[in-house]
Amino acid sequence: MFNVKGKVVVITGASSGIGEATARLLAEQGAHVVIGARRVDRLEVMASAIRSEGGSVEYHALDVTQLEDMQTIVELALSRYGRLDVIVNNAGVMPLSALEALKVDEWNRMIDVNIRGVLHGIAAGLPVMKEQGFGQFVNIASIGAYAVTPTAAVYCATKYAVRAISEGLRQEVGSDIRVTIVSPGVTESELAESISDHGAREFMKDYRSISIPATAIAQSILYAINQPAEVDVNEIVVRPTASLV
Repeated sequence: MFNVKGKVVVITGASSGIGEATARLLAEQGAHVVIGARRVDRLEVMASAIRSEGGSVEYHALDVTQLEDMQTIVELALSRYGRLDVIVNNAGVMPLSALEALKVDEWNRMIDVNIRGVLHGIAAGLPVMKEQGFGQFVNIASIGAYAVTPTAAVYCATKYAVRAISEGLRQEVGSDIRVTIVSPGVTESELAESISDHGAREFMKDYRSISIPATAIAQSILYAINQPAEVDVNEIVVRPTASLV
């Protein structure tokens, strides 16, 4: 399977975790990756490493809560490579807490990044893909898009939303544009570092003891992109083998 070679792939939240692993893997496989995140210093280091290994990469500061930022990084992809094949809407936050803790600012942050960020990716990329007559959205959801757990009500709600938005998009775009959601189980990442609630943070330390590497999710994304144009892999759930949830 070499359908990723030469494709132009925009990846959000690319400075660490799943986004970084995906950028490195796709570049290694011959894709042109355009990476965005708020931590530009990390993007610069990663871009330098990818180029040193012969990969093709551009990077730009990106806050997915700002539509203009998403439009700018899509425009960068078009100006540099002349097309847009894939957007990986990966950026996300997970500050878990019980609802009674009333961490409203954290709820709003999850809604802004996890839902609006995906919508902004669609808003920036869909007109381009419709005009081209091809394209693919890979939206990163979570096992939290299928079941709710204590302290994760708002987080799961945002991921249920990603799943619903993705399915609605798939039904609307017709046969020219593919839509995939990838739902990771417990995966090595920095997501848990955003948890300010002490109880939820301690719970996650134990919960993440069986985490799988971010490269496992990157391989799933590569699999979905690599399929022939007439094949749309709609949903992929990836869990640790030992996971019961």
